[in-house]
Amino acid sequence: MSITQAFLIHLICGVGLAVGFWVAHNVYSINLVSHPSHTLRLILVVETPIVILLYSCFRQNPDNCSYLKAVVRAILGLPVGALINTFGAIALGAPVGIQYLPKTINWSLLMSLFTFVPAASVFGSSWADWHRIFAHTKPNRTVEYMICIPAHAAIIGAWFGAWPMPLDWEKPWQEWPICVSYGAMVGYLVGIVASLGLALLRGRQQHNKGD
Repeated sequence: MSITQAFLIHLICGVGLAVGFWVAHNVYSINLVSHPSHTLRLILVVETPIVILLYSCFRQNPDNCSYLKAVVRAILGLPVGALINTFGAIALGAPVGIQYLPKTINWSLLMSLFTFVPAASVFGSSWADWHRIFAHTKPNRTVEYMICIPAHAAIIGAWFGAWPMPLDWEKPWQEWPICVSYGAMVGYLVGIVASLGLALLRGRQQHNKGD
């Protein structure tokens, strides 16, 4: 994958998030603060097919893995990643209860879209690649930077976004999972920019070594 392709994919993903917010605000007159669950669902409806269809184009071993198989892997990875994110959020203090369930599910699906789905599309069940990318943070190719850095940044952003929740400010945006969702999306967008910069830097270093 070239840097230009990486830029276009990230740009389309970023535009997808913006379109999701635009539809929520201008078509349904809602936002994350007023209707967090519905807004997250709208963002997912727009962003999910974009991420799945784009990243499946860059699957490993395309001779042995068809485009359709990569898409199916990504679709299966979405709920699996959401389940893991749900357990992680609850373990770190996310509220538990029937009234919070739709919010938690939609937030977890969004986090899975940022973290698990691109990796499932590209790597499938290759445990060695998953371990290298997520446990050791050692991407080697442009597409791996595109998966690794935004995923970690989204998790870090969500963690920072959770800080205001227990504070006694009594603000509407402190409710679960509003600030955590904003933090995850900001982290994801920062990770997009960082991944492109790191991939470009690595490409230049390899070019200099070749010279």
